[in-house]
Amino acid sequence: MLFFQLAVLQTVPENPFELMLGLAIVALGIALFLQGLELSIFPVGKNLANQFALKGSLPLLVAFGFAIGFAAVVAEPALIAVAEQAQVISEGRVNGFTLRLIVALSVGAVVALGIVRTVMGWGIQKLMIVGYLLVLTVTFFAPAEIVGLAYDSGGVTTNIVTVPLVAALGIGLANSIAGRNPLRDGFGLVALAVMVPMITVQLYGIWVYQFSDVQAVPVAALVAESRHWLVTVLLDLASLIKDVLPILVVVLFFQYLVLKRSLANPVRVAFGFVLVLLGLYAFVIGLKLGLFPIGTLMAEQLIGQNQASWILLFGFMIGFATTMAEPALLAIGEQAEQAAPGKIKAKVIRLMVALGVAVGIAVGVYRIMAGTPIHYYIMAGYAVVVLLTVLAPDYITALAFDLGGVTTSEVTVPLVTALGIGLASSIEGRNVLIDGFGLIAFASIFPIISVMLYAIVAEKLSLMRKQPR
Repeated sequence: MLFFQLAVLQTVPENPFELMLGLAIVALGIALFLQGLELSIFPVGKNLANQFALKGSLPLLVAFGFAIGFAAVVAEPALIAVAEQAQVISEGRVNGFTLRLIVALSVGAVVALGIVRTVMGWGIQKLMIVGYLLVLTVTFFAPAEIVGLAYDSGGVTTNIVTVPLVAALGIGLANSIAGRNPLRDGFGLVALAVMVPMITVQLYGIWVYQFSDVQAVPVAALVAESRHWLVTVLLDLASLIKDVLPILVVVLFFQYLVLKRSLANPVRVAFGFVLVLLGLYAFVIGLKLGLFPIGTLMAEQLIGQNQASWILLFGFMIGFATTMAEPALLAIGEQAEQAAPGKIKAKVIRLMVALGVAVGIAVGVYRIMAGTPIHYYIMAGYAVVVLLTVLAPDYITALAFDLGGVTTSEVTVPLVTALGIGLASSIEGRNVLIDGFGLIAFASIFPIISVMLYAIVAEKLSLMRKQPR
């Protein structure tokens, strides 16, 4: 931010002390959030998985997976923002609530499927290859107006509370079943939760644009409500409580009414949840004070200068910076390092993911400026992902796909969405619905590629070192 303000735009932020205060609050929020995860969400998720595994009831596990998946997404602020924005831009043809319900049901079903995969020991590679081939097939037939939105909807299903809980559930389940590897079998739930909504939302778009007789509503009638949601839902404490509450209700229901057991350390768990909420609130307040206003302003200023190279560089650097600050990525990196000590380094994984997001957003920004249909980029990107899935070491596949979903949380989504819609609105000949959405999808695809490439190269170098000279 400072580099672009001082070196490129050659202006000084209006409130530099407010910016620094915002950054300090962000750091405090991340610290509280991570500590809260260690006290509450991680142990609760793993403990529930252990108890269900000991009970030996697959139907109960599947029901719990569906409930957690649905509850995690139905109140997701980032999805609400994307859905409301889509309703406005499509003039009401895409119904925001229907879109959220479709995505939530999809995620619930797919988390249940992911639990069955872990219990049965199915490899993630076949599921992901078949799934993304289906995604690409549906993309070929889907109307252009829905493609970017569908991929973005898949990307925003995983937030900084639900990702650690779902990951803890998968790892706990893999640790509880003999013959399962926590790295190979424990990860993958997040990846499936990202993939399936891409299919169902595109199917919904095919129905809306080709078979439905829904009439468009004037944009003005929807704008006020959209602005209300966009501003308050993402950045207000009430939205964070609403985000966590459904998950908390599901966890307590299954813990006390289904398993009929009390929590091991209820006071510590409650204190951890309070820290998670306080950390999230401090985090978004810091973003609101420091980064979001100046980030949005800078995007507008760069677009106004019409300097393509600077806009591309801004997309690259903002993608890298927001991902390095992503709390969910920090949490998953630590979980992966604990699951595979010596094989996975959290810092290296974090760097690879950030580079992938940076490249992805830069490519997405170029696509908007060039006006090329998103179909070509998405289909090519996932074709590369499918190829790398075949070539990459088994231990990295599930984690790589999960990391693609981790990158699109409360940090990245608002800035990236604003950048995409701002670019599409400012460039002549661009359609906001077709061209404005899709950057989140690029931020999801490229980290999968970068992490898999890193694992392939690391594996080759390790084999070369072991060979006798």
